[in-house]
Amino acid sequence: MQGVKTTRRNRPDKMTPQLIRLITALLLYAWTLQPALALDLSLPDMGDSSGSHLGSNLEAKLGRAFMRYVRAHSDVVDDPLISSYLQSVGNKLARHSDTRGRNLTFFAVKDPTINAFAGPDGYIGVHTGLINEAETESELAAVLAHEIAHVGQRHLARMIEATNQMSLPMAGLLLAAIALGAAGAGSAAAAAALGGQAAMVQKQINFTRANEREADNIGIRILARSEYDPRAMASFFQKLGRSSRTGAVTVPEFLQTHPVSADRIAEALGRSEKYPLNMAPEDLRFHLVRATLRAEQFDSSRSAIRHFESTLGEGRYRNEEAERYGYVHALFRGRQYGKAMQELNKLLGKRPRDPYYRVTKARIALAQGNKSLAISSVSNMDTSSIGSVAGSLLQAEVMLQARQPARAYNILKQLSKSRSDDAHVMRLLGRAAAGSGKTAESHRALAEYHYLSGELEAAVQQLGIALRTPGIGFHEKSKLEARLREIDTEIRAIKKTGRSGQF
Repeated sequence: MQGVKTTRRNRPDKMTPQLIRLITALLLYAWTLQPALALDLSLPDMGDSSGSHLGSNLEAKLGRAFMRYVRAHSDVVDDPLISSYLQSVGNKLARHSDTRGRNLTFFAVKDPTINAFAGPDGYIGVHTGLINEAETESELAAVLAHEIAHVGQRHLARMIEATNQMSLPMAGLLLAAIALGAAGAGSAAAAAALGGQAAMVQKQINFTRANEREADNIGIRILARSEYDPRAMASFFQKLGRSSRTGAVTVPEFLQTHPVSADRIAEALGRSEKYPLNMAPEDLRFHLVRATLRAEQFDSSRSAIRHFESTLGEGRYRNEEAERYGYVHALFRGRQYGKAMQELNKLLGKRPRDPYYRVTKARIALAQGNKSLAISSVSNMDTSSIGSVAGSLLQAEVMLQARQPARAYNILKQLSKSRSDDAHVMRLLGRAAAGSGKTAESHRALAEYHYLSGELEAAVQQLGIALRTPGIGFHEKSKLEARLREIDTEIRAIKKTGRSGQF
């Protein structure tokens, strides 16, 4: 659907054997179903002592560098409805973990494989394939709880410390390449990173099991305290293990040869039995997000429409309301706007101010050319379930599409004060500023968008255009020149590493 926006980049289809070995050795950066699969190649327990050497400022910078390269090599989902839901589940879990007081960032990556990964400074990514495969919210929460446990126990700290020997941009590139398998023959800098780290990584390969089982144990405790089903972790991975053996689901290629570890699943089930089954009611948003993603996973809109017509007709669904919402998305994708609006109105009759339904109504109205209806739809929606930031972003998106850039600019300018490291915010701000006649500011915002997306050369180009804008003031020019020097320095560091193979 049009609303599920992603940051799209070209990625190599195959990983080199060298990269596969490195990813396996550093599995904590790309945790992909280890509890279900016997991949006992995790790092040793590093404890909090290693974290004492790593300054929070450095880790934050490394996290931002990591995220830039994630965006450069994967399809990060920028739809605020999906992002805010994942963040809300993650925050709920984090409140009952050892990460209290830290700001964790949860995001979705549009990818059919079943995968999740954690990076430095609490960045946790989840593939849409995993969200689709989870049948209950507790199953999705189990994955996030496991990742949160890794962050809370600082299992990444020692490896992050090792990045002190390399430039910050290259450290981020290395970690993102590990997490995504993004470094192929066409990435000289990443290839250099792989070679430079080979000796250090080899020392870690023989350490097994401890970290993953600790994350299992702590993750189950987090689930129980957050009122999710503590049995969901073991049962979900057991189900995925069975599916992977029969070929029913897609798992990353380098994991397919590893068998399911029955004893590990049994241990997790045993731990979960110690906690009472005191689950909170399942959040409707979980089913709405899954329905949105399922409507997009079919090869054609016709197939998606047939699927939802079949499930609704035969009663094959976990939640009828969400299934109908998926049908609306499938009809929208097939450009059957009138029928989509008709089906959506049935849902709005039950929840007239629901933000999912209101935003979808706005998107359909825009497709029909009804701009006033689109704007009114998002102007009076209830944002309590998605948060004020997501609500403001959605309103700005609709206003931009309705060709009211000045109204969108006012919203985005305010958001950018606290979210200047949000690529989606900066991209929209760039568009809104351009439409409002603020040329220099538009190019500056787009420069930050490209920078945050790992496109450093494009960022430099945008800054250059901004500097050539007629009538630019001295203060603004100084800030642009300073930012240009910063990015130029980073580009030279990356190119130097690519040539020399040293950090």
